Amino acid sequence: MPPSKETLEALAISDGEYEAIVERLGREPNEVELGLFGSLWSEHCAYKHSKPLLRKLPNTSPRMLVATGQENAGAVDIGNGLAVVMKIESHNHPSAIEPYEGAATGVGGIVRDIFAMGARPIALLNSLRFGQPDTARNRYLFGGVVAGISEYGNCIGIPNVGGEVVFSDSYADNPLVNAMCVGIVPADKLISATTGAPGNLLMLVGADTGRDGIHGASGLASRSFEDDRELRPAVQVGNPFLEKVLIEACLELAESGRLVGLQDLGAAGLSTSSIETADKGGTGIRIDVSKVARRESGMTPYEVMLSESQERMLVVVAPDDASEVTKILDKWDLHATVIGESTGDGDVSIQDEGHEHGRLPVGLLTDAPLYRLTGVKPRWLTELQDFDLNQVPIPEESPADILLRLLASPNIASRLSVYRQYDHQVQTNTVVAPGGDAAVLRVKGTSMGIALATDGNGRKCYLDPHIGGMIAVAEACRNVSTVGATPIALTDCLNFGNPEKPEVYYQLEECVKGMSAASTAFAAPVISGNVSLYNESRGRDIYPTPIIGALGLLEDVSAHATMAFNHEGDIVVLLGSDEVRGDASSLAGSEYLENVHDKVVGRPTIDLDLEAAVQRVCRKAVAKGMVNSAHDCSDGGLAVALAESCIAGNIGFTGSFAMHGRWDAALFGETESRIVVSLPGDRLTQLEKLCSDEGVPTVVLGRVGGRRLTLGSDLDVDLGQVEDAWSGGLERAVGGEDGAFGSRL
Repeated sequence: MPPSKETLEALAISDGEYEAIVERLGREPNEVELGLFGSLWSEHCAYKHSKPLLRKLPNTSPRMLVATGQENAGAVDIGNGLAVVMKIESHNHPSAIEPYEGAATGVGGIVRDIFAMGARPIALLNSLRFGQPDTARNRYLFGGVVAGISEYGNCIGIPNVGGEVVFSDSYADNPLVNAMCVGIVPADKLISATTGAPGNLLMLVGADTGRDGIHGASGLASRSFEDDRELRPAVQVGNPFLEKVLIEACLELAESGRLVGLQDLGAAGLSTSSIETADKGGTGIRIDVSKVARRESGMTPYEVMLSESQERMLVVVAPDDASEVTKILDKWDLHATVIGESTGDGDVSIQDEGHEHGRLPVGLLTDAPLYRLTGVKPRWLTELQDFDLNQVPIPEESPADILLRLLASPNIASRLSVYRQYDHQVQTNTVVAPGGDAAVLRVKGTSMGIALATDGNGRKCYLDPHIGGMIAVAEACRNVSTVGATPIALTDCLNFGNPEKPEVYYQLEECVKGMSAASTAFAAPVISGNVSLYNESRGRDIYPTPIIGALGLLEDVSAHATMAFNHEGDIVVLLGSDEVRGDASSLAGSEYLENVHDKVVGRPTIDLDLEAAVQRVCRKAVAKGMVNSAHDCSDGGLAVALAESCIAGNIGFTGSFAMHGRWDAALFGETESRIVVSLPGDRLTQLEKLCSDEGVPTVVLGRVGGRRLTLGSDLDVDLGQVEDAWSGGLERAVGGEDGAFGSRL
């Protein structure tokens, strides 16, 4: 009997897909089998609407050690026999329903992806998006997410070293919670998620299995939702203390050399982890669900296979190694059970005490249909792009008032109230802590360091998805370049609305094209990532928001820069421009335009050749010790970048540059490809020669010193006022009696 419409909707299986299942299988699937199809063919697991587009992203490099998408995370060789493993992933819909648990289990899941490859997790980052903090609901989501991230990460002893927080009406009711994890492993010790040959044993390790998270991959992460009350059971519950034990036990197993394969039980739990592992090994599998330890009674085979209970790993071992593996797990007081084995028949067989509840070809389950749709540029987009920015009135407020207003805005103000909740010094690798353009970590046992950053701008992708995709990659790479690191790899999380809408598919396709062009320009391949679609609520799609995680390499970790002005009398130079121009076009998609004029209009632009050259110059200047500071000029424009460097160094700046055109655009426009550096006067000629050789224009802005921020005759403000506006802006925005940082809200 065919399943009901409600059943198919719960599994996010379309009528056409069900017909394809019946045709390819040659019969009607039973309940358990249909549940497996719902999981493996879900958008979250199969990437049905995005995989054809993702193939356009650059994914090759001499440093790459595994093919993109073939393992739990990407891995690149950094020299000295070491590899960095990294990935970013979303937990958006669960966080919209239960912000604390949704965010916490998002951290737990991405960490398991890293140590599943044998790598020790050494850093966490995140990228967060919320509705404006002027409503209790958005403050509740914000506070719950930050608490979930901090408490889980702190408990497992992994430093949270960077990230970003953005507020926009676009994300009201649908926050974005993207978590990134980075690990280190000897390059020859990587572990694969495979069953290996037939006859190997499948062991389930970690937490007992419950009913939490059922239909999380299909019903929650692969379709839109309107009423979160009915979806609360699909949100998992985490246990960070058990996760910490799992980390240490699995790393010891990896070191023992007795593992055939290791896989995290993430989306759709045992079903996807076991079947995808079998597919990679070219085997079948037989699973006896009666062997699965449970914390709830009366669970059916369907529930056991689809449960997303957290802190569970699938360990694949040869029969001769099972006893030694069990000893290691017993040492860590971990519950481990042999639940099945790999087979040579190519089928997945689900059994319960000898009774078979389902049998399907592994290849059929992992061969979901792919959809290559035709995107349509929205009609309203042309109108937004063609808006004449010269019509934007010059504000009556003074430049100083505008600067203080922007510094206090939730999107620019200090994030100290967020990251002070994170332990960023645990493991003692952190060289540059949160709050700068990028975090810097030492690689112990070497002179090397790595730089890490996340970045993305939904507004600019909304106004021009293609250019916005370029800018997202460029800004992430620029962030690691400003500390002196060379970008060598990217990981991405593509957060979009409903891809079945032609306008949204257009955004997705154009963003990927733009990202591909920028990734090629910086020779930084996309080695891993995640796609989160159907981010809409109440019929409204979010801004197209690709988040880029960038990895940069420092050959000498001591040769790095920070954003802080730190030497009285240093000359300040702007890389990337030969004058301070006030072109109205630079206001497109800017924080100033939305904050002051309540408009999101215009067409952003970027010159990738100039961008790459500016970043090269900055890296060389840092490596040669020419500059004492370097800071990305982005959100809020030049005036905000100068103010942030003053605040970071607790020292003032006096500008001597001439402004051309509109003062608001000159000070607050967001022209790309610009970096503010400070250096001793006797190094200026050397820097100018370097810039000339690379074809990078420059302009001297002024000197570091004093206790005021002065930009010509137009802006003169006490540094104390600047710091007060910036340091308390976010707390003021989310404060009040129902403020964001209550207990678990």
